[in-house]
Amino acid sequence: MFKRLTAIFTLCLPVMFCAAQQVRPAKSAEIYRELKTLKHLPKVLYLAAHPDDENTGLLSWLINDQNVETAYLSLTRGDGGQNLLGTEQGAALGLIRTHELLEARKLDGAQQFFTRAIDFGFSKNTNDTFKQWDADSITADVVWVIRKFRPDVIICRFPPTAAAGHGQHAASAVVAEKAFKAAADKNMFPNQLKYVSVWQPKRLLWNTFRFGSVNTTAENQLKLTVGQYDAQLGMGYGELAGLSRSLHKSQGAGTQSVAGVRTEYFTHVAGEPAKRGLFDGLNMNWSDKGVGDIDELIDIILLSFNYNQPDKSLHGLLMLRKKIAALPDADLRKDKLATIDHIILSCVGFMGEVVTNQPEAIAGNSYNFRLNLISRSASPVILESVNWLNQTDNLNRKLSGDSLITIERKIQIPADAAPTEPYWLAKPAKNAATFSVPNDTLIGLPEVQSPINVLLSLKIETEKFDVQLPLSFKKLDPVKGDVVEGLRIIPALDLSFTEPVYFAKEKEGLNITLRLRANKNLNYGKISFKIGNQVIKTFQGINLAENTINTRNFLIPAEDLAAIKTSQNKLEAVFSSESAEYTRGQVMIQYPHLPTLQYFVPATTWLIKGDVKVLAKKIGYIEGAGDLIPEFLRQAGLQVDVLTEADILNAAKLATYDAVVTGVRVINTEKRIKNWQAALRSYVENGGTIVMQYNTTQDMALQDFGIYPLSISGKRVTEENAEVKILKPDHKLLNYPNKITAEDFKGWVQERGAYFPDKWDDKYETLFEMHDTDEEPLQGSTLYAKYGKGNFIYSPLAFFRQLPAGNVGAARLFFNFLSAGK
Repeated sequence: MFKRLTAIFTLCLPVMFCAAQQVRPAKSAEIYRELKTLKHLPKVLYLAAHPDDENTGLLSWLINDQNVETAYLSLTRGDGGQNLLGTEQGAALGLIRTHELLEARKLDGAQQFFTRAIDFGFSKNTNDTFKQWDADSITADVVWVIRKFRPDVIICRFPPTAAAGHGQHAASAVVAEKAFKAAADKNMFPNQLKYVSVWQPKRLLWNTFRFGSVNTTAENQLKLTVGQYDAQLGMGYGELAGLSRSLHKSQGAGTQSVAGVRTEYFTHVAGEPAKRGLFDGLNMNWSDKGVGDIDELIDIILLSFNYNQPDKSLHGLLMLRKKIAALPDADLRKDKLATIDHIILSCVGFMGEVVTNQPEAIAGNSYNFRLNLISRSASPVILESVNWLNQTDNLNRKLSGDSLITIERKIQIPADAAPTEPYWLAKPAKNAATFSVPNDTLIGLPEVQSPINVLLSLKIETEKFDVQLPLSFKKLDPVKGDVVEGLRIIPALDLSFTEPVYFAKEKEGLNITLRLRANKNLNYGKISFKIGNQVIKTFQGINLAENTINTRNFLIPAEDLAAIKTSQNKLEAVFSSESAEYTRGQVMIQYPHLPTLQYFVPATTWLIKGDVKVLAKKIGYIEGAGDLIPEFLRQAGLQVDVLTEADILNAAKLATYDAVVTGVRVINTEKRIKNWQAALRSYVENGGTIVMQYNTTQDMALQDFGIYPLSISGKRVTEENAEVKILKPDHKLLNYPNKITAEDFKGWVQERGAYFPDKWDDKYETLFEMHDTDEEPLQGSTLYAKYGKGNFIYSPLAFFRQLPAGNVGAARLFFNFLSAGK
């Protein structure tokens, strides 16, 4: 099952540096900390379920005060959460949160790992979670990370009980205990042993907590004092943790940087109990391991370390490197050689990059690059050779005197170079809860190093170093200054539908628009539209010129549409030219706190056909945390205007809208809404319709947002196929213009809804009853009230997920809401 990883990973110290686009020297304080960490042998693995679950205060203390290598293993990438930055959901949101975690790790210094588990949304217990996650598969991934990283101490954020507050939280503790025992068993996941050895951590602990009203700490638990001030950082570890955690911007996880010490609590789970500290009974340094001469040499280097001239430690570091290279333990030797090599290159002030002036490249094409190299050490660094992918130059050139050396070279991108994309998104997911990873040895990594690199052979005194420099793009940004990012490989063509959904009407043709970006000349091509294996229509003789973006309309005649018998269909576009097929479109994610992110999605859209009616014509939309419903409504033929504050406060203009829809979490994200409440109330009173989507109980701009009093709770229905009981089948909202039945609740994705109201005024009518397995029925999924001449609807049903997914039943119900005033 485990396949060999063909990419060479050279001088790639922590995981967070694997995708760095430049090799740059660390600051003196960071070098000094790395030296102290090199002296301390224990490793700690912190384990939880999601991005932002980690205890950043503890991580910061472990790394910077205890000077032990520490990593955070998040089972998921946070794909099922909400996005406060934009409209990205699912895998795209997981990609954002992956890189937010990496940015956080750059601050606190920890490494980062993941499993293949997909965050499928909130679950209430481990039974619910393991209906989605395959426990053996996720356990295997955790075992792989343990065997690769070889931690001595594993710390869980959560317990395996209801106190965890989330089924995936509790499941992370269940998996951790299974993996703790399995990692040392050669009969468990034996295919991994072709690449790693069995490993038994010393102990597994639970880092107990106080979250709100839940307090799992106790004075008889193991206690540690953290948060101390660090003069080299200029702040305490709690302050550093606040900065690190605040990088989870898509979650709105901004956190105060709190100065001062605090107490962390731990309770024993498995292995040898800890009585005095986390590292009881462990080999803390090289002397404990019987290699005291390494300890002595590190102490000498630390004692004489010169922050202004770190290269003065070079001779001692090179001696240390030879001693580490002679270690009999192959895993320890490889691990510590990577560390010492990074320290040495930092001490000589080495910087290297291979850059071009364009961000994208096509496989097989050649581009001009600049190799920039510099060393700031009095001791010379010799550039012995440069391997330019397909040829090697033997140079034997001295880097010294703090002088930049630039070598220009045209480099051909390998013809078989794959498009740049996250490895876990390169293939369709195995199921809704597990990513498909094309190479099993990639499991655990947040991302992989570029496979296209220039390889340098360096010599410092008598020691040789191999350094990989990825092909990169460099530009001068007028605000940010130098921006260096990985060169992104793109296909010769990417294509996508311009709309996420289309509505086919009886006996009418359908205009479909494609965006085709040609990155080379493509002649005599054809485009086929397919549903499953059925080709609906093919268009021939399409010519595309290099470096052009075409938006082309295609009319599918009514007679071709008549062959489609189902109401919800995934329509696929395929472009064929010169024996090559292109079926995917490029998606870019760009936020100021992240590098440019690229992935590819199949060129598909949803085609809805059948009895779907809407009588509203003009919709006003008040933006919340970001969703794709406005685009969906526009494609259904409605006029959708995103309302400004001036629009909302203009009664005459507001009255022109058939309905006003509020985006998800508008009460949480739009603080001005309390100033608009009177205008919105008057709009309803005079005959308007408001459809309010779900809000959360956290950081609410106002409490009395309903047209009549209501209060929301944390109650939800997470089972997307939970039975729905229709309470008032004759109600107008369930009959006009679409007749709503139980069939309309089939095929929902991820969940029914969240944060249902638990109390409401008697003037509200409830329409549905639903609940998760073995739980009490909930009636707060949709509340309707007549107010004056108008209508107010509060519905925390997950329309923001269902409509972009082309769910016909959800669309019919939502259209009824919009048509309430007709």
